[in-house]
Amino acid sequence: MQDFDSVASTMELATQALLEGEGEGLILRAREQVSGRGRQGRPWRSPPGNLYMSILIDPAPRLAETANLSFVAGLAVWRAIADLIPGAGLRLKWPNDVLLDGAKLAGLLLEVPYAGKPAVLGLGLNLRTAPTDTPYPATSLPPRATGPVDRDEATEAIALRLAETLRQWRQEGFASIRADWQAVAHPIGTPLTVRLAPETVLKGTFDGLGEDGHLRLQTADGLRAIPAGDVILA
Repeated sequence: MQDFDSVASTMELATQALLEGEGEGLILRAREQVSGRGRQGRPWRSPPGNLYMSILIDPAPRLAETANLSFVAGLAVWRAIADLIPGAGLRLKWPNDVLLDGAKLAGLLLEVPYAGKPAVLGLGLNLRTAPTDTPYPATSLPPRATGPVDRDEATEAIALRLAETLRQWRQEGFASIRADWQAVAHPIGTPLTVRLAPETVLKGTFDGLGEDGHLRLQTADGLRAIPAGDVILA
């Protein structure tokens, strides 16, 4: 693992590491990011105190299957947090946000910068603080009886669970991941708002995860399979 005090973005560092020949398993972690980013290039607020890291992961043999890594990673992080805070009200929201009591606790970003090279998984976990000016509720990890979860403990738990869940995916296939993902996601029938584009918004209820990983949304006009979009529980 490479550890830093303050960086522009761990995703940028990881992308550079790919060019230098680094492979699966490399973890780059920072105490602070000054130019962190989330999905669709949106800024990711990264003050000191939380966990920010990027991990290199070997892709699937076929590029289309690499998208499954979003669900592998989300499930792994859910499992790691459940290990750290047993009994917490954790849920997964499509495709890979981890929610605590309905508020966003962790966000993930998966990118494949170069064909034939490992994918880059970016992770932000709110250990101590959460932003207050987001379009959705956000929260941070509650302390246990022994005190707050620290960065090293969270990093170790995530790395362990990610390795285990990657093995599950590679040995048992996406169907196994899909079943386990759905078991800890928000329930079937949960009301959702999905923004496909600034001018295109769909409302409906959650109808599970498709075999291809697409979100199944039951709308007034019928069932829609959604490959990409921003999802809000509402």
